Amino acid sequence: MATKHTLEGIRKSIEKHLGKKIILKANKGRKKIIVREGILENAYPNVFVVRLDGNYETTTRVSYSYSDVLTSTVKLKLSKNDLAKLS
Repeated sequence: MATKHTLEGIRKSIEKHLGKKIILKANKGRKKIIVREGILENAYPNVFVVRLDGNYETTTRVSYSYSDVLTSTVKLKLSKNDLAKLS
C-alpha cells in the first residue's frame, strides 16, 4: 500500500522538472495506450498538469494523479535532451 511519503516523493520529483519537455505514456484502458510529447506545466497537492503539443496551434491540457504514476498507469520520461527517467 502506498504511503503518504511515497506519493510525496513522486510529487517532489515531478516538481523538479516543471517546465521541461517530457514524453507521456498513458494507459487509457482496453488496450488503449497513448504516447504524447508535452510540457510539465503545474504540480498541485494531488495532481499534476501536462500541456500536450497539438496539431494546428491547438493546446490540450491533461491532469493525472500521483497515484497514476505509482501504479504505472502513467509513465513519464524526460525528452531526448535528458536521459534521466522521472519515475
